[in-house]
Amino acid sequence: QVNLKESGGASVQAGESLTLSCEKMVSLYCLAWFRQAPGKERERVAFRDTDFTTTYADTVKGRFRLLSGSGDTLLLEMNNLKPEDTAIYTCAADSSGGSSEGCKLDTWGRGTLVTVSS
Repeated sequence: QVNLKESGGASVQAGESLTLSCEKMVSLYCLAWFRQAPGKERERVAFRDTDFTTTYADTVKGRFRLLSGSGDTLLLEMNNLKPEDTAIYTCAADSSGGSSEGCKLDTWGRGTLVTVSS
């Protein structure tokens, strides 16, 4: 399902920071950010599980942070951006808010483009 909307994508230079936003979340967990670069497979960059544990892909660990913003928004704070971070970033969530069975990321946004120049 496409029920979320990302914003904040931009063209930046390497080393700069950028924060993406996703609206609107129905819960504070079962939240994720993905990205897909041209010609590459989709990569999950950040995920918050039902127990609020947040994990990051090795490629972004230490540079990206998943945060809860105001107004039921989900943020992806990206620091020290690199050219390889260039991709369309998409947020995802569990439309039911998650359950004891785990997260099912069944609702998505259409993505926002982040371009990082060297």
